[in-house]
Amino acid sequence: MNSNLLRIATFGLLCAALLPAAPLPAQEKAAPSKVQVHVVISDVAERGDAELPRLKQEDVKVKRGKTNLQVTQLIPAQGENAALQLMILIDDTLNTSAVGNNLNDLRDFIKAQPASTVVGIAYMSNAGISVVQNFTQDHEAAAKAIRLPRGVLSTADSPYLSLIALVKGWQQQNVRRVVLMVTDGIDRLRGEKPEPNQMGPSFGPVYHSMPSISVDATSASEISQRYNVLVFSLYSPGVGRAGRSSWDLQTGLSGLSKIAEETGGECYSLGTSALVSFQPYLQTFQKTLDNQYYLVFLAEPGKKPGLQRVKIETEVSNSEIIAPDNVWVSAGK
Repeated sequence: MNSNLLRIATFGLLCAALLPAAPLPAQEKAAPSKVQVHVVISDVAERGDAELPRLKQEDVKVKRGKTNLQVTQLIPAQGENAALQLMILIDDTLNTSAVGNNLNDLRDFIKAQPASTVVGIAYMSNAGISVVQNFTQDHEAAAKAIRLPRGVLSTADSPYLSLIALVKGWQQQNVRRVVLMVTDGIDRLRGEKPEPNQMGPSFGPVYHSMPSISVDATSASEISQRYNVLVFSLYSPGVGRAGRSSWDLQTGLSGLSKIAEETGGECYSLGTSALVSFQPYLQTFQKTLDNQYYLVFLAEPGKKPGLQRVKIETEVSNSEIIAPDNVWVSAGK
């Protein structure tokens, strides 16, 4: 796993040479009591049949609690600022019969990416990732790297720990960084949780199914927000007993939805049923990527750096902003 992450970090340097320079132009100096915060936001249409207008700086409002924060820049992620690193993570525990035909939709999606997008492909297993294609502008090569998932369980299957491993090893760049996970979201590593025996302490603990969303989903969400990584997911069922359990299926989907909503992504699903086709959801995903912006605003720093809860919104007709729930704010000087 470590060697694969090093390959991602090393290839990040190559991306910097291939892609446009930092997307944000020179910025005005922030007042000493404020610090600049950079975040990527997406503008999605409330009604798909209506035109999505181009947002202007004054259209976007940022609040922390009841306090309005000053927006200093809003830059469309287009043209010379369109650089995107897209990592596609495929769960090796997926049911091959359910996902097989949909992989062609994924290959077509990759081939259609613009030159400003580099694509990487990795598979999730053993709480880590196996990179089969480093970030590349050769979209044909990236599409060819996609294989059927193995459809078997490993000793430690957790899509959330795999996501954490990716984000921690991802070289930071001044470009958009997006993950598309193809998984059922079930944390098979945690799986069961010991709880006090209801018949009395003398009988010892009893193992029960995980009662709620995996704690690692929360960690993965926080780390992704810390490093400005937007996480999207395509739901696809996996194998094993957990893959047949309606309880586990629902907690898995809830974990994926939680991460997507908190990081500024989206979770595409038909409940816990297998998607008939990925194609319409990938179209929606592409439209979201095509309507992203770099947002810069001023925040009040704390004594220590950390995540701060903000709300980013607009009142422009037919526009809805999806953005991270929390942003990383550096410490004050």
